[in-house]
Amino acid sequence: MCGLLETPRVAWAREDDILAGVVAMRLRRSPLPIFVTLALLCVTCAPQVVTVTVTSPPETVVVTATPSPSPTPPPPGPKVLNICLVGEPDTLYLYGGSQLRATQHVMEAIYDGPIDHRDYAYQPVILQKLPSLADGDAVTRTVYVRRGDTVLNVDGEVVDLAEGVRVRPSGCYTTGCEVTYDGGLVRMSRAEVTFSLREDLRWSDGEPLTAEDSEFAFEVASDPATLGFRYLTDRTAYYRALDAWTTKWIGIAGFVDASYPLAFFPPLPRHTLEGRAPRDLARDDDLRRAPLGWGPFVVDEWVQGDYLALRPNPYYFRAAEGLPYLDQVVFKFERDAEGTVTALLSGACDLGAQDAGMDGLLPLLVQAEDHGLLEVISAPGPEWELLNFGVESVAEYDGLDALAQSEVRQAIALCIDRPTIAEEITYGRGVVPEGFVPMDHPLYAGEQVRRWPYDPGAGRRLLEELGWRDEDRDGVREAQGVDGVADGEAFAVTLLTSSDDQASLEAARMVRAQLADCGIRVTVEARPGWELLADGPSGPIYGRRFDLAEMRMTLTDPPPCDRYLSSQVPRQASWEGINVTGYTNPDYDAACLAAVRALPGTAAHDRFHHQTQVLLSEDLPALPLFAWPRIALATPEVQAFEMDPTSESELWLLEMLDIERESRLP
Repeated sequence: MCGLLETPRVAWAREDDILAGVVAMRLRRSPLPIFVTLALLCVTCAPQVVTVTVTSPPETVVVTATPSPSPTPPPPGPKVLNICLVGEPDTLYLYGGSQLRATQHVMEAIYDGPIDHRDYAYQPVILQKLPSLADGDAVTRTVYVRRGDTVLNVDGEVVDLAEGVRVRPSGCYTTGCEVTYDGGLVRMSRAEVTFSLREDLRWSDGEPLTAEDSEFAFEVASDPATLGFRYLTDRTAYYRALDAWTTKWIGIAGFVDASYPLAFFPPLPRHTLEGRAPRDLARDDDLRRAPLGWGPFVVDEWVQGDYLALRPNPYYFRAAEGLPYLDQVVFKFERDAEGTVTALLSGACDLGAQDAGMDGLLPLLVQAEDHGLLEVISAPGPEWELLNFGVESVAEYDGLDALAQSEVRQAIALCIDRPTIAEEITYGRGVVPEGFVPMDHPLYAGEQVRRWPYDPGAGRRLLEELGWRDEDRDGVREAQGVDGVADGEAFAVTLLTSSDDQASLEAARMVRAQLADCGIRVTVEARPGWELLADGPSGPIYGRRFDLAEMRMTLTDPPPCDRYLSSQVPRQASWEGINVTGYTNPDYDAACLAAVRALPGTAAHDRFHHQTQVLLSEDLPALPLFAWPRIALATPEVQAFEMDPTSESELWLLEMLDIERESRLP
């Protein structure tokens, strides 16, 4: 039986809840309020009225929407997918140096790959396979170098070999085996990699795409006027096409790096661009706005500031599979995440690409998803909410010395209910990491990692054993025989967090309440982000003047163990380090450096990465609270859309997406 279907009354009255302000502001300024589209149709009865009330001091906004009768189903038409982007691409030229997320999304349609990053692994798209040491299409060779040769020194810098330059001789992968060049010949290692292209590739004008196009791209990338590939070109000694489908890359001596499978230069069409200066290519409007590609779509129309329409590429190498499924893709440009949500709820867009700030709208998105108006698609992202411990603060900071003891940090970890924090802050979409590497990552150390589940009883017992007791029964523990701490000193610490990030501030308040249950008094101190993260020595975090500090950490892949190297501790000699905790451990340093220098596919690579994870899980210089989710939005009509934890753009599978408009009809 159908009755009045009304959404729950939503009252976000807390001043620290950002959503109320966002929604109320959108309702006030938008000619089409964001909730007007919250009109639900009952499958077996007449349309019903939907009312949503949003309370945001000092005003309450009530929106009531009554949908029109169900329309007659339209005849089947072209399959058009409308995608909302925050911002607009600045160029579609592959070597234009764009850093915009909007550019990355659109390029997925025009250039498929050439290598995708999915599920913490690299996948070939227009290559037959990824080179590997095991298969022999990637090798390391020992070569002799002499004065004047270009090499990589021990600091990772590209230099000309000369007396006094420190290098790693062949076979040197750990600390302590470096040598100082004093003339003559030195044996060093270098990597050599062979790439094999698919043989069915064509440019979108129908011309064959060959290894010559990749070699030409290397020539363009090597020009000083070309942006974006300088790191790789500087470390390349040789890049040539061996035949129509094969290229070979050779690195400079000393550059034996885990990224060797990526040393392939994405092709440029030699047949249309050869003979033109790279400086002119970057400025060419036709090349910036409608370049040749090899992906599933080509540019059809671009109205600056409004939209970009694409049509299928008839020469797409997967066209025989019936791909792409869509007849047209239209990218619509929005100013912000709120605009994207508005467009989806109003029907102007079918898909909203992930962009910064979407997690701040989760209360609204969850409500809309509950009503079947859109789907919130998420995956664990590279941003982690991290609780840093002041393991070793600067001498000028008068903090609690007890945090230098790993057992104290372990007790704190046991007292924090991270699953509940993740559930509350991310509406169940945040993942609680066990260690400093995602649990589904191929390099995750598994059972070797020491875990710290929520167990306040165990945390309290450990604190008792360490000499922290609440003998006066005031709810706060005091030191009794604790090394380096005066007897009677209360276990009282300050937790720094950003006043600009309401979700992080709420997480800090939850940490404060949970640690209070273990007898630890926490004072939450919220400061503006610019002040909190300012360079040392003035900035409290990078100046190492804190007890506890909550901040977001961005993980890269492979896992960045160098974040906790002793050489990365910000100090008077250099405030540029990223190890803000002050943690130092020679065993960790050795394991991390060996992990970075070992090549994927070797036993040493996995072993040393596992060792770093075990040491961090035991020493706990920081505690990962949860991984922020990557969030994209889709209407129910969109089919086959999914998120990936590592892909820079969720549109890597654009050719596989489909849409079924009839699903909106009752």
